[in-house]
Amino acid sequence: MATLSLEDVTKVYDNDVEAVRELSLDVGDGEFVVLVGPSGCGKTTALRMVAGLEEITSGTVRLDGKVVNDLSAKARDVAMVFQNYALYPHLTAHENIGFSLAMRGVKKAERDRRVREAAEVLGLTEVLDRRPRQLSGGQRQRVAMGRALVREPAVFLMDEPLSNLDAKLRVQMRTEVMRVQRRLGVATLYVTHDQTEAMTMGDRVAVLREGVLQQFAPPQELYDRPSNLFVASFMGSPSMNLYRATVTDRGGRPALALGSQSLELPPARSTELRSAEGAVVVGIRPEHLSLSTGNGAAPNGHTLAADVELVEALGNEQLVHFALDAPLYRDTDDVMVVDETGLAAGEGIAGTPVANSIARVDPEAKIDAGGRIELTVDVRRLHLFDPQTGAAYPHG
Repeated sequence: MATLSLEDVTKVYDNDVEAVRELSLDVGDGEFVVLVGPSGCGKTTALRMVAGLEEITSGTVRLDGKVVNDLSAKARDVAMVFQNYALYPHLTAHENIGFSLAMRGVKKAERDRRVREAAEVLGLTEVLDRRPRQLSGGQRQRVAMGRALVREPAVFLMDEPLSNLDAKLRVQMRTEVMRVQRRLGVATLYVTHDQTEAMTMGDRVAVLREGVLQQFAPPQELYDRPSNLFVASFMGSPSMNLYRATVTDRGGRPALALGSQSLELPPARSTELRSAEGAVVVGIRPEHLSLSTGNGAAPNGHTLAADVELVEALGNEQLVHFALDAPLYRDTDDVMVVDETGLAAGEGIAGTPVANSIARVDPEAKIDAGGRIELTVDVRRLHLFDPQTGAAYPHG
């Protein structure tokens, strides 16, 4: 067993493109760590530097405390599982799994023993004599995992190994990968762009953006306590609703003005806004909105009146797409940008309801598109961010 650590690891290509900037994280013995982020954020580059397939510009990679920067990929005690399986089409599953052992001169009897042990762990015993074209996508991926498994490495590196599978098989294989990793107890660094995979698989998750680490924490902490607006919007499906708001006073109590409506803040949350200077970004998770039991009277300090745009019935829940007259917050990299007037680009007229907000509600509720509803907000679970820096205000 071993540990892996990256200390201020940076990668700059010859064209001066900085793919990874001062990345520091650690993977404990037997820990499953996930690198997640949008395409092009540097997560695969980071993985390849650990594997020895990419030269490190600066920083240090340690394997079980030993610096491995100058070791070749072959000399590092790591095994990598790629996105495209990379199986030899003319070899059987047995031969593919044992190929690296054969190249290392491992005797046939020992090679066969290790291949069959790996096949039993991965549920491949019945298909060892088949070639890749005779295997399903999930079986091919397990053969690729088996090839890494038989090497008995100190660290597993996995680069989006499930991205070529269909949705149902991906869910099954997520469970399979976690089961094998837990059984072996090998430190694992896993790359994905799918935040659902990251949330369900990782002991800890590192969120990257443009080569920079945004937050490194257990999945639930990322979800409940995102450190900034990027993490808040990236983690969660459907993503967090984000609005530009103004800190106001409502009957002597602090409140947040969202367009023509406002939300009262409990005392425990109001202390967060001492440095807000009026402007703030408010985040509301879809599950922290519920249908109000009110009778259509004027909204109170914990409810918002909304126009229903679309209803998605998913069986166990409904996703209600709704519009408020509050301006949405959009990152500057996004298509829609909120400018200094508080309007989304292309919105046109002040006060026009802005769509693309989502509430997760009871599947039994009767909601019609085009109607108007009242949504109760769990104000204790609001997320508050500095609109200039994007940093989260500490929770009260």
